[in-house]
Amino acid sequence: MPLASDTILTRPLGLRGEATARVRHWRAALRPRAVAAALLGVSVLALAAFLAFGDDPLAGEPYAIATIEMRAASAPVPEPSVPSRPDPASRTAGEIERASGVAVSRPDGTSVPDSVVIRVPGNGPVQLSPAPDPRLAERGRYGTLPKIGPDGARALDVYARPEASGLERGGPVAGRIALVVSGLGIGQAATQDAVQRLAPAISLAFAPYGTDVARSAARAREAGHEVLVQAPMEPFDYPDNDPGPQTLLAGSKPAENLDRLAFVLARVPGAVAVMNFMGARLTSEAAALEPVLREIGARGLGFLDDGTSPRSLARDVGRKVKAPVARAEIVVDAVPRPDTIDRELARLEEAARKSGFALGSATALPLSIDRIARWSRDLESRGILLVPASRALRSGA
Repeated sequence: MPLASDTILTRPLGLRGEATARVRHWRAALRPRAVAAALLGVSVLALAAFLAFGDDPLAGEPYAIATIEMRAASAPVPEPSVPSRPDPASRTAGEIERASGVAVSRPDGTSVPDSVVIRVPGNGPVQLSPAPDPRLAERGRYGTLPKIGPDGARALDVYARPEASGLERGGPVAGRIALVVSGLGIGQAATQDAVQRLAPAISLAFAPYGTDVARSAARAREAGHEVLVQAPMEPFDYPDNDPGPQTLLAGSKPAENLDRLAFVLARVPGAVAVMNFMGARLTSEAAALEPVLREIGARGLGFLDDGTSPRSLARDVGRKVKAPVARAEIVVDAVPRPDTIDRELARLEEAARKSGFALGSATALPLSIDRIARWSRDLESRGILLVPASRALRSGA
């Protein structure tokens, strides 16, 4: 199809032939004149603007001039170095324990799986004073012995567990109970069980014959338990019933008994008192008991009678020689049966309600530890507060 002529495209509608020619003529004639007129108008406007605003290139628009100075580039600030952290998987058990602050005990010759956690930070026990305190210690034949400090300070006071002023859950205190569990330091399993399971306010008494008794007592103190040391004393059926080679005998000379007592005292640094181990005969003979209690008091300690012998004269002799002496009112596991132990603990609780304070004793039998641990869990909910045994000795109970 032939393309249309541009004449047709540029021809005004309705015009033909000659008329179209005249239109083209006038367009050609007017084009240069229009261009000249436009140029003249622009020139006039430019001249007017120049006359009005001078040489201002912005034609009067507001503006500001800022000076930009070039400065030398400052040295880049080094990024802080972050110390590399060791891979947790590569850390040893000892490094993890030290970083966490958890005190861990292991039986001699054993490794990590046999470890026993003694103290966890943040939920830690009441802190007892370090032992031995140099003010309260002197060198003896068998090791460090307690003594009264130059300022009159006593081990009974310095090494005692601080006593709580009231119940953690609030409310009135219906009574206070001090309970001593004895016979520790010989069987390692029973000792660890008592330290871990028994409430820290329960005092623990250690027999002097354990190979690691000093360390065991120190661990108990780290866990918040006040500690005592047991002195083997002659029972009525001795030697058929023998408390051991360091037994204090009713028929021995005072010097011999005091030498054996020195062996006992050197075994447990940090003890607040001495507790009898057996001893029904010795505690029933005032002449034999008097020099022993006098020595105990002179060294700043107390003496706690476990309450097993009704013939004991310890309290009377203690008053005579001015030594702190207390006697347990109830032996909770004299009959080692669960129902009997529970009944005696309830009786101890009732005695505390009646008089305000009661002192009891028990031995470190697995059954006893279990029943005492269960009993003490909700003791405060019944208004009874556990306190250390030193309370009885300091108050002269």
